[in-house]
Amino acid sequence: MNQNDMNQVLAKAEVLIEALPYIRRFNRKIIVVKYGGSAMSNEELQKNVIKDVTLLKLVGFKPIIVHGGGKEISRWAGKVGKEAEFVNGLRVTDAETMEIAEMVLNKVNKSLVSMVQELGVKAVGISGKDGGLLTVDKKYSDGKDIGFVGDVKSVNPKILHDLLENDFLPIIAPTGLDESFSTYNINADDAACAVAKAVGADKLVFLTDIEGLYKDINDKASFISRLTASEADRLIQEGFIGGGMLPKLNNCTSAIRNGVNRVHILDGRIPHCLLLEIFTNEGIGTAIIQDEDVQQ
Repeated sequence: MNQNDMNQVLAKAEVLIEALPYIRRFNRKIIVVKYGGSAMSNEELQKNVIKDVTLLKLVGFKPIIVHGGGKEISRWAGKVGKEAEFVNGLRVTDAETMEIAEMVLNKVNKSLVSMVQELGVKAVGISGKDGGLLTVDKKYSDGKDIGFVGDVKSVNPKILHDLLENDFLPIIAPTGLDESFSTYNINADDAACAVAKAVGADKLVFLTDIEGLYKDINDKASFISRLTASEADRLIQEGFIGGGMLPKLNNCTSAIRNGVNRVHILDGRIPHCLLLEIFTNEGIGTAIIQDEDVQQ
């Protein structure tokens, strides 16, 4: 073996050694991954995400995937002549759109199950309707009726704990039932946050279409790699956070204050971003931590 080949082998060994303390620290810990955005519409990125989650499972984590499917829902709705309508980032969902959304989400769900099982890990695809996992109230947006959009009222985590204890990887489609057993679409970020709190997840990861959090979205130098929940609240109160990032960051701080140890916002378009964030010293996204962990 020449010196160049030897250096490449040693570099790979160093990567594995760097990952060791993280593997030890998070062994048997639950990690909830919210999977959506562009990473879902690109086949190669999709495979990379599933490989990452599968690797986490094989090295001792207990991952749970909560997936979206918004772009695919819009595409299928367009096939029947329905134009997507959003209010404050929430899809207006009439009965026909709800039927389309459930069809698409189930299709996406089983596709992800197949990809995980192809890599040698047992997966089970469920929706929030199964086992009473997600019970919802009707959600309004600034008082406006937006149809069959649900606000998570309660989570029954038993089905997830049972699956995890029996060595399955749960994959959740974000639909749920109200008290009258009507079906509702749920924002995938909201569903992931509710699930993470209910199962006592150590980590909640949002795979998004941005690199992470910026104090000023137009200034790349203002990137924030780590902040506490209180610092995140101050950014919101001072008006630095807006648009689609506002509800996402509110979900992050809510999760932290309800027992989740860390929340990560990552760019799902970067291959293997999940592994880079969790298993390396530097990381590549934004981590929101508990106030008392600021010195760690």
